[in-house]
Amino acid sequence: MKKVIVLGFILMMSLIGMAQKMAYVDTEYILSNIPAYKEAQEQLNKLTTQWQKEIESEYSDIDKLYKQFQVDKLLLSEEMKNKREQEIMQKEKDTKQLQKKRFGPDGDRFKKEQELIKPIQDEVYNAIKDIASSSNFGIIFDSSSSSLTMLYTDPKYDISDEVLKKMGYVK
Repeated sequence: MKKVIVLGFILMMSLIGMAQKMAYVDTEYILSNIPAYKEAQEQLNKLTTQWQKEIESEYSDIDKLYKQFQVDKLLLSEEMKNKREQEIMQKEKDTKQLQKKRFGPDGDRFKKEQELIKPIQDEVYNAIKDIASSSNFGIIFDSSSSSLTMLYTDPKYDISDEVLKKMGYVK
């Protein structure tokens, strides 16, 4: 981690030394002032709440089935016990699948976020890129996160190949 910070500092000092123009933006501020983003966020939050209630309801049903099974357990034959246990386990499995379908890495929430929010974020990025190019900025930072993130860098200032060459990995 220290190496990354030191390299970043050296890079920034090099760029400053070359009189390179830099700027920063606050993407949270920008997005919060875009009505379409607010609407998309509200729609996503509403769907998330709805899906969460759906899953909580399923888990509540499982809990009721389990409690009823505990009450009836003494009166059931082994075959009936096994059948009820299997039903409860299957319902748990189905509910976990539903939860994964809604909130997993490629789940409905992720897809909806890509559909609603990503186009707005892309629009912001393209505006930043256009401003950077037209105003001759070499780097644009995002100040909204706790770590300084570069949103745009002019490829002509990328010295990665030179570093690899100096280290002997590229001839």
